[in-house]
Amino acid sequence: MQIKNIKLSSMSNESIKNEIRQYLKESIVQDESMIIDDNTPLISGGLMDSISTLKMVGYIEQKYGIEFQPHEVDRENLETLELITNFIGSKL
Repeated sequence: MQIKNIKLSSMSNESIKNEIRQYLKESIVQDESMIIDDNTPLISGGLMDSISTLKMVGYIEQKYGIEFQPHEVDRENLETLELITNFIGSKL
């Protein structure tokens, strides 16, 4: 699957959340009917394990043209859609 880098200045927090939410539903959870809100616990709630977390990190890096440092791949940045969006925003 080819993911193209996008113009980040045109992205709102809400559109980033929606794109990550859709990715999670299609690629990680594989249940498009599942409700994932901004504060759903992704890692501690068991929706993502270490492998799916790394897959999502790869998706985010490619999609948004950012790079995670090893110490940034943790619950502090990836536990919820809200935290993920804030992290992406901090890297832009």
